[in-house]
Amino acid sequence: MSRYTITVTGTVTGQVRSDPDAVIGYDPPLRTYFLQAFPHEETDEPALWLGTRDRAFEALEDLRHAAIALGYTFMPLPTELSIKLIEDRAVDIGRPERDGTSAEP
Repeated sequence: MSRYTITVTGTVTGQVRSDPDAVIGYDPPLRTYFLQAFPHEETDEPALWLGTRDRAFEALEDLRHAAIALGYTFMPLPTELSIKLIEDRAVDIGRPERDGTSAEP
């Protein structure tokens, strides 16, 4: 799983806020990009957590649109980071599909 720190802005509890420690990445087991931002003060669960289902976001643009639809945005990603994320997914594309069973040693 890849994880990169970015800044996400959005309306949280009625206030426009910014989370400079938000995380974007690629999750190979779920075959999706994900975004996490604005951890809850008590539970540490993110207020924004996209990409928790199998193949939820197979393109970065889909992830961005989903965030915007919920009132969040992240600045255009630096080209270098976009390339890393695309490469993370490309490595995963060559792996065989999971069948839901675990392998015995």
